[in-house]
Amino acid sequence: MQSMSRALVALFACASGLSVANVYYAQPLLNAMAAEFGISQAVAGGVIAATQAGSVLALLLLVPLGDLVPRRRLMLIQLAALTMALVAVCLAPGTLTLLLAMLAVGMLGTAMTQGLIAYAASTAAEHERGHVVGATQSGVVAGLLLARVLAGLIADLASWRAVYGISALAMLGLAVLLWRTLPPTTSPKQPAALHRAYLALLGSMLTLLRQDRVLQVRGVIGLLMFAVFGAFWSALVFLLSAAPYRYSHSAIGAFGLVGLAGALAAARAGRWADHGHANRISAIAILLMLLAWLPLAMAPQSLAALIIGILALDLGVQALHVTNQSLILRRASASHSRLIGCYMMFYAVGSGSGAWAATSAYAAAGWTGVCLLGGGLSVATLVFWFATKWPVRIAKLAGPI
Repeated sequence: MQSMSRALVALFACASGLSVANVYYAQPLLNAMAAEFGISQAVAGGVIAATQAGSVLALLLLVPLGDLVPRRRLMLIQLAALTMALVAVCLAPGTLTLLLAMLAVGMLGTAMTQGLIAYAASTAAEHERGHVVGATQSGVVAGLLLARVLAGLIADLASWRAVYGISALAMLGLAVLLWRTLPPTTSPKQPAALHRAYLALLGSMLTLLRQDRVLQVRGVIGLLMFAVFGAFWSALVFLLSAAPYRYSHSAIGAFGLVGLAGALAAARAGRWADHGHANRISAIAILLMLLAWLPLAMAPQSLAALIIGILALDLGVQALHVTNQSLILRRASASHSRLIGCYMMFYAVGSGSGAWAATSAYAAAGWTGVCLLGGGLSVATLVFWFATKWPVRIAKLAGPI
């Protein structure tokens, strides 16, 4: 198989970034939504909850479809549905309609994003799969981090509804571009009873979780890793909105751009994994996660220490994330969509539990409690990774029985 062109790699990265951005546009817009619909900020928080619920449903129900129906056709259908969901958000007349539309945006935005990663992995040659997945994942990270900034700018210039209207137009343009550019993939055999095959497909995800050791190990590492990530970013707003910083919400959101440099640098982790250095990259990434909490502990007194800590943490987390995906997707492409769905379920659990634990830690012990939590989770990640490597090393030393 020939190497994938740079233009196609860039297309996968950009399409993934544009897709995932739809899931995160709402975060800086909640106040505007609450004011327009006359609801409390707590109720407006249900918009985020609806979007995240949609993401979980997508991982369970939509992402695995890529292993059952042709991925190119699936991407275009989901993109058309995502466009309609964005239009529904833009025109929502009331709170219930808004919540239902945001549920659909969460489902379809997540399905598109993870489906594109699986599509890129199945299209890439084996020797470059890690590099392609890493580049695509960089697009996801960029879209996630830039979504908040872009939404704030458009809302300031027009309105929060304009954010979703413009995104709907962007999705239409993306649909045309993908229709003209995406390479065809081998079409799975279509069984006569498609609904039975779909149920069997969902059941096979449990089989993958039981039997695929790489998925098990890298999934748990991903859960711990994103618990660390979620803990930091959820608690950061408390630190930066209080003395001595007292930053505005726009300024706090802009700190996501600090992590962008580290996250984009992590794209090379996939290329190194292709060359057999996955374990070495994993060790370095986990150590970076752990060491990042030293400058982060000094963040209340030093903005420079905070920035250094964010760079180290994002570099470590994203390098480990890319390496995890590169290893998991070394299996045959027929199972890539299900593997992505299973792995990202670990992510969802870790991210949510880390955010919840961080808010509790901050309430009990302030920023020091958050740093102890993040450092402890990083130590747990390192211990777990080392424990999974130790039996393999013993077996190599012992030689054949």
